[in-house]
Amino acid sequence: MKIYSVNDPEFAEFGKVLTGYDTSELIAAMNKVEMPAEGTAYEPWIDSLETCGIMKELGDNAFGGMPIQLGMCWGYNKALNCLEYHRNSEINIGATDFVLLLAKQEKIVDGKLDTADVVAFRAPAGAVVEVYATSLHYAPCMLDDAGFRVAVVLPRNTNTDYEKKEEKDFEDKLLWARNKWLLAHPDSSEAKQGAYVGLTGENLSI
Repeated sequence: MKIYSVNDPEFAEFGKVLTGYDTSELIAAMNKVEMPAEGTAYEPWIDSLETCGIMKELGDNAFGGMPIQLGMCWGYNKALNCLEYHRNSEINIGATDFVLLLAKQEKIVDGKLDTADVVAFRAPAGAVVEVYATSLHYAPCMLDDAGFRVAVVLPRNTNTDYEKKEEKDFEDKLLWARNKWLLAHPDSSEAKQGAYVGLTGENLSI
């Protein structure tokens, strides 16, 4: 599939690149985190990342004073598998280049999204990439066998365990964790765990 850059005009409807932040301290801290033996790992917050100066800057500026968490998704991945969204933007910062597979919420029709509507974007290491709340996303994809490390910045407690309440709207079927609505591909491990199967078409891989 064609891979655009987050600096290309095609990215404008999905997010934007923020400027003015020094990510060197954060990247150094990310690179000290051991890679998983296989697959991907995710932690909503990691103490060694949250002590970096950029944590306060992102909370004060990018999130307008909201309490945030600074965690990481890292490991080995080339596949789509799922798409998720939150009620807010997410910020990603890679220790190396990485690829995001994105789609728009309005492409969800009758609870389904065709993976033909997914667009790939390459982000350079160190870039502060905002992914809009209306953009569906999931685990980043690596560009070589060394894997990927991507910092993930979100409002505090996002992606943590949440006991689902009585369903009020169809969207409630997608709620998979706190502030996390998920559409799984039938081939994904999440689907086997009971996640809502909302992706049709090919389980894309870069």
